[in-house]
Amino acid sequence: MEQHVLEDIPWQIDLDRLAQQLHLAERQDDLQELEQLVAQALAVGRPKASYALAPIDLRGEQSVVVQGVELRSRVLRVNLEHTHRVFPFVATCGTELEDWSQTISDRILHRFWADQIKESALRSAIAYMRDHLVSHYQPGRIAQMNPGSLADWPLGQQKPLFRILGTAPQRIGVQLTERMLMIPTKSVSGIIFPTESTFESCQLCPLEECPNRRAAYDPTLYSRRYQQPVHAMLTPHEKT
Repeated sequence: MEQHVLEDIPWQIDLDRLAQQLHLAERQDDLQELEQLVAQALAVGRPKASYALAPIDLRGEQSVVVQGVELRSRVLRVNLEHTHRVFPFVATCGTELEDWSQTISDRILHRFWADQIKESALRSAIAYMRDHLVSHYQPGRIAQMNPGSLADWPLGQQKPLFRILGTAPQRIGVQLTERMLMIPTKSVSGIIFPTESTFESCQLCPLEECPNRRAAYDPTLYSRRYQQPVHAMLTPHEKT
């Protein structure tokens, strides 16, 4: 399995934009404190990511086997109908920022700001990783799924996904807890895959008040796309 570990990821924070998101634009004292935290974070932060090119070995009706490991999800299975390779990944804000966030003041407000700063670092890691992937493999249109984003692919599926990823999570400082949560907390794992049609997990999620929603909920999408019959099959990779 061809694997990439990305440790020197450039990142910056748009202070004005962050201040607007935190509703601090007119609060000068808070702005100065936020600026200090951002400067500290940029000095120590090292967001990281890792992804791999992996074959699809086998397809069932409700699962796929990737690199010898079964992933159980009907939605993932259907989404991978027309591809023979996927890109399992993990990205993180980095242990440096996680450790830093534990050393700042005990003010709840400062902790919240630090959380948003770590989120910004994670987004930078994901964007850099996707650009790197597209540049190296030119897969065309891509989409991604993450364990826990849908009931169809629950958080417990982190465990087999981490088996596929091998030692990569440890190499970038990501640990999986017994509750299937990741440390640092601002980390994400999943599968990136080539696709012929646009897909966002949000399209299948009815949760209305979600700050991270990227697409409108489509109440008929599951029945239209994911309840149609599929057949268990070996991929050309497996046949050869």
